[in-house]
Amino acid sequence: MRFLDSAEISVRAGKGGNGALSFRREKYVPRGGPDGGDGGRGGHVLIVADDHIQTLADYEYRRRFIAGNGGNGRGRNQTGPSGEDVLVKVPCGTIVNERGTGRFLADLTVAGDTLLAARGGRGGRGNARFTSSKRRSPRFSEMGGEGEARDLVLDLKVLADVGLVGLPNAGKSTLLSAISGSRPQIAPYPFTTLSPNLGMMDFDNRRMVVADVPGLIEGAHMNRGLGHAFLKHVERTRLLVYVIDLSEEAPVFPIDQWNTLRSEFQAFNPELLSLPSVVAGNKTDLPYRTTQTRDLQKVLKAEGVPFFPISALSREGVDGLRDHIASRVSEQAASRRESHFIVIEDKEDRTGHRAEKPRIEKFLEKGESIFIVRHYEVERLLRKFNFDQEEALGRFSAILRYYRVEDLLLESGAREGDTVRIGETEFEFYPEVSSTLKDRTKDEGR
Repeated sequence: MRFLDSAEISVRAGKGGNGALSFRREKYVPRGGPDGGDGGRGGHVLIVADDHIQTLADYEYRRRFIAGNGGNGRGRNQTGPSGEDVLVKVPCGTIVNERGTGRFLADLTVAGDTLLAARGGRGGRGNARFTSSKRRSPRFSEMGGEGEARDLVLDLKVLADVGLVGLPNAGKSTLLSAISGSRPQIAPYPFTTLSPNLGMMDFDNRRMVVADVPGLIEGAHMNRGLGHAFLKHVERTRLLVYVIDLSEEAPVFPIDQWNTLRSEFQAFNPELLSLPSVVAGNKTDLPYRTTQTRDLQKVLKAEGVPFFPISALSREGVDGLRDHIASRVSEQAASRRESHFIVIEDKEDRTGHRAEKPRIEKFLEKGESIFIVRHYEVERLLRKFNFDQEEALGRFSAILRYYRVEDLLLESGAREGDTVRIGETEFEFYPEVSSTLKDRTKDEGR
């Protein structure tokens, strides 16, 4: 499967089921009460980190994920079934952002980390839920709520214990095969590795993940060459192994290779320079630059960075490097945290929305006046009503009176028969003028 470390997807949760409008009808029970059950919850869309997946290639073409709708409630107080959830499995190390806004949502690093990416709509309440001492036979129920929908960007940063870094053709892939069971593509020319290769290194009953990432060139921090596609994959490693080509055939002197790598890290993310490091001077099986190698060793000794001369091809010196890597990673290994369930925070202040005054906007459409009511809570409540039910309209009218919508429409110049739009619903305006407005009109006429 082709390695892919970025993908864009769209997720939509299921709609909640409608509440039932039902009354008990049984023999010998002449006045059965309301028994309409609630609608079922709409299905969620969940993004789950899975350590058996290493790439986002599954989402190169499949980009839409839609959860199931909740079932409608039924009589005898039967609640509708919940909609089927949809699981989107991603590799550990996947960062989820909201497309368009760029809002960070989650960093799924541990297997089992789960993001509730789109919450299913709430099931509507059946008429049995509205029974009270004053309302014995409610003849209305609620519609199910809409599920959330989002456009997301998935960005994978490989999680590895060890990252092999170096200029193109330094021998990183050969070293990976020497210290692990991986068999990456190897050839004697630059950029054989175009995407991260992962290998598993076994040591004292412990498995360590080793990543060979694409070769770095000068200017990578400005996205030259494979640029950011390389650099982002070394940010999470516990140990960096700098693979330096010591051979006379290398186009760049060893000390210059070291300085280039460090300069690019400094420009991209200075924190990379603080990661534990070791240098593997590779290709000692070939004639190599002894004087320049000694110059490199002096610099590394001054900076406290261990140096291992090796030949990844003949495996000379590889065992010593492997033992050092294992001991350093064991020192750096952090305790594994438990997986998290992450819920996207709702930044809407609903208390504030309820308190704010509805806004009325007026415009002309084909010579007719259209009045639009803007108010979060009124629009939310409107979506719950099924106006085919005889009591729903009266109940919603009470909500409009509570928020003084009719008064505000009249103050804005609305007249009987004008079109009013709330959310996606339109209706003709036939006001029942509130006592407040009547009193004020009476006072103005005196």
